[in-house]
Amino acid sequence: MARKLRIEFAGAIYHVLNRGNYRRDLFQGAGEAQAFQTTLAETTARYGWRLHAFAIMRNHYHLAIETPEPNLSLGMHWLQSTFGTRFNRYRDERGHLFQGRFQALMVENEAYLARLVDYIHLNPLRAGIVSPEQLGGFRWGSLNLWLKNRAFKGMCAETWLDCHGLAETPEGWADYLAHLLALGADEARQKECGFETMSRGWAIGTAGWRKAMAKQYAHLALNPGLPSAEARELREAGWQKSLEAALKARGKRPEDLAAATKCAPWKLAVAKQVRKETGAPVVWLADQLHLGSPNSARVHLSRTIREERKNEL
Repeated sequence: MARKLRIEFAGAIYHVLNRGNYRRDLFQGAGEAQAFQTTLAETTARYGWRLHAFAIMRNHYHLAIETPEPNLSLGMHWLQSTFGTRFNRYRDERGHLFQGRFQALMVENEAYLARLVDYIHLNPLRAGIVSPEQLGGFRWGSLNLWLKNRAFKGMCAETWLDCHGLAETPEGWADYLAHLLALGADEARQKECGFETMSRGWAIGTAGWRKAMAKQYAHLALNPGLPSAEARELREAGWQKSLEAALKARGKRPEDLAAATKCAPWKLAVAKQVRKETGAPVVWLADQLHLGSPNSARVHLSRTIREERKNEL
């Protein structure tokens, strides 16, 4: 099976998560959770990551990682395979430990990173594992290490704390915990911060940034291993790029599409070219090129193709 899309570059930020493959909870007790945390610390040091947050839940984990070098896949392979070996030895198990390849959502900037860190730190509370009073003491997460001044090498908080106007001081951490508790009690604010989409799709950020990234990496959308829901923006960026090139070749601008008639020959020629180059669906072409309804566009395109074939004969 083809492997899923991975976009990697120096300085990239990701929300990484994965779930256990066994029917029972992956992290049943302190031994498993501690082993994963230890392996995560080793991986962070080995690959030079900046680890902004993590939470080890009962059957999955969340990580907020920044990669000064483009080595996310390399590091994650070492993390999961090393922990898998230790886990199976500890439980006397065999087989794959995780549900599949890890999921990695790209994060636009420090502002969105700060929201992601809040999301990760609030996971135990939102999942009902701890009460608000117990949040800061949740043992298997970065928040507890920060509050107890026990962060391991590679853990970094300055960037996202600064987004909250806080510093790495006892007072700053107390204020951050108060911020989390207030946010955890306010579902409307969580929705405003995008919590519902933090673990879905392929990127966390503004629509403009997502569109720009999709366009830049559109060629990777050809990967058949990428789930269709995650690939839609990348595929559409490829269609858009082909459309822009076809218009430019004919001395046309995007605004000319709306001004011309629905079945203008040059518009149909553009539609045919884009569809041939990228496989863009007629529904999308009809909307972007102002060709009328999809059914009408389909009829006009078919007629154009038939006429061209007749001329060739």
